[in-house]
Amino acid sequence: MPEDTLLVGEYKVEIFDKAQQKFVPTISGFGMHVELLDPTGSLVMSRAYADRGRFSATSHSAGEHSLCLHSNSTGWFNTGQLRVHLDLRLGEHAQDYEAIAAKEKLNDLELRLRQLLDQVDQVSKEQSYQRLRETVFRIISEQTNSRVLWWSVLQTVVLLATGFWQVRHLKSFFQAKKLV
Repeated sequence: MPEDTLLVGEYKVEIFDKAQQKFVPTISGFGMHVELLDPTGSLVMSRAYADRGRFSATSHSAGEHSLCLHSNSTGWFNTGQLRVHLDLRLGEHAQDYEAIAAKEKLNDLELRLRQLLDQVDQVSKEQSYQRLRETVFRIISEQTNSRVLWWSVLQTVVLLATGFWQVRHLKSFFQAKKLV
């Protein structure tokens, strides 16, 4: 996710009913714990929700974020299967423009202009994030190239040293046997 990007997620959990042989809505009291971690492993969001819910968070740094959903049921006694329906929206897709238009009393043209500005902003953030990823990739590629070069130099030195040692050893062997 690029930096300062809104993430909105909605989820719904169903549990497998063995009697009906299908997934059904969960019982009351069932809940989920949602955690969002940034690329450094720092906690961005941690909250407990019911069996269905909506969460939102804003990224503070660019990179690969981790989203963890945990159920509040224990695995020791409950071996049932869960199905989680998860819908994630990022950036301008996370905005509810109908609610914004109603709140700010925007006409269709102003609303469309707002959407386009949000899209331009998101494209700009995505380009910055891609530039960052390209820089990191270039650094890693140059390091790998340098390591491959030094590894081949080391192999050549070891090969030449081994060849030189073998020639000297064979020469001394033949001189000891008085064949040369």
